[in-house]
Amino acid sequence: MKIEQIYTGCLAQGAYYIHDNGEAVIIDPLREVKPYIDAAKKDNVKIKYIFETHFHADFVSGHITLAEKTGAPIIYGPNANPKFDAIIATDGQEFKVGSLTIRVLHTPGHTMESTTYLLLDEEGKEHAIFTGDTLFLGDVGRPDLAQKSGSLTIEDLAGYSYDSLRNKIMPLPDDILVYPAHGAGSACGKNMMKETVDTLGNQKKMNYALRHDMTKEEFIKEVTDGLAAPPAYFPHNVRLNKEGYESIDKVLSQGSKALSPDEFEAIANETSAIMLDVRKPHEYAQGHIPNSIFIGLDGSFAPWVGELIIDIAQPIILITPEGRESEAVTRLSRVGFDNTLGFLNGGIEAWKDSGKEIDSVESITATQFADDSKQMGIKIFDVRKPSEYTSEHVLNAENTPLSKLNDHLAEFPKEEKFHIHCAGGYRSMIASSILKARGYHNMIDVQGGFGAIRETDIPKTDYVCPSTL
Repeated sequence: MKIEQIYTGCLAQGAYYIHDNGEAVIIDPLREVKPYIDAAKKDNVKIKYIFETHFHADFVSGHITLAEKTGAPIIYGPNANPKFDAIIATDGQEFKVGSLTIRVLHTPGHTMESTTYLLLDEEGKEHAIFTGDTLFLGDVGRPDLAQKSGSLTIEDLAGYSYDSLRNKIMPLPDDILVYPAHGAGSACGKNMMKETVDTLGNQKKMNYALRHDMTKEEFIKEVTDGLAAPPAYFPHNVRLNKEGYESIDKVLSQGSKALSPDEFEAIANETSAIMLDVRKPHEYAQGHIPNSIFIGLDGSFAPWVGELIIDIAQPIILITPEGRESEAVTRLSRVGFDNTLGFLNGGIEAWKDSGKEIDSVESITATQFADDSKQMGIKIFDVRKPSEYTSEHVLNAENTPLSKLNDHLAEFPKEEKFHIHCAGGYRSMIASSILKARGYHNMIDVQGGFGAIRETDIPKTDYVCPSTL
């Protein structure tokens, strides 16, 4: 028996490849399925089943493409109603994989079709559970993503989650391994641990939602309290996972077209495509195409694209580091952005060599910022999340979270200079690019963000541990 967790950091997502005696299953695959097929070929095993824990909201799964390429059936738990061929398993139904058994545990709550898969070893011993978004390490799946599908309220779904955890998962042995679909950084929960596998026994000690003395009313209150609004792209991804989507091969072919500077400019003008610059923050600051938007590959790229670009059908053309063009197209497709029309061949240097216009962002060190802050009336905008800002911030800084930037535009001065920072420099450069596209050109970005600012003598609020907020 072999269990491999295939973890994708930018999505904080875990897919699983399990094989035994020549047969394999994939649980919650990502959209690009070649790695799973290659792994099965290398291990000389046949992919027998594709298990989906639920209709994912934060990424487009590879279940349909993988089924087409391997002939393996897709399996969902009860209540699923996909628009494609799939096995809708019953609660307790079992599937054989080599000498192993996978038992279906219907665990509604995060969504009504949410299902946990219990793996039994060759001797029938309970070995591991693959919990999807039902149970995370340190948290449980948010109950507010399926409410629009019917008359159920958030509180109803949280109640289902309470029952699923107490009746299906908590009675299992303490030494059983817990393999969730997500870890820290995912928007599918609010309090996840950085670890990606644990024992159920330890989760019973560490996870607030598994307290043995917790009433259903307490559970509902704690699970629903403090939930931020889900990203706007979530419903679109649910629809794609439920109804089907374009072939990843076609998406990659279209998005990997090399465009000359003139072709790039023409597409931007004729299609209103977003010019998406995915380089490093300092590279964008030093020189970029006017009105291009920065969201760097070396960060939470796909989630921020989904958060900030509302229309998943929006045409996109890319400015990328050399050799990372396909990576950018692939990562966009993971969250349903399939309308990438190509990339700037030769990158920003080709654009400069063609004599076309270049813009920049003024950027200073945290030490320079500390000196500037001694001036009276300096305007400072902190684009971190409210919880980060409340934990500790520069005195007199205004909190304008990146995810809500458009709601705060009227607060930014049009004429006078202002400073902008985040935690490390990634989000503030995204914010700077959006502001420049909205006609604000007088920002000064603080390199290194609050991490660097903290090391200066600039006046700050007293630190408050985020877990106590």
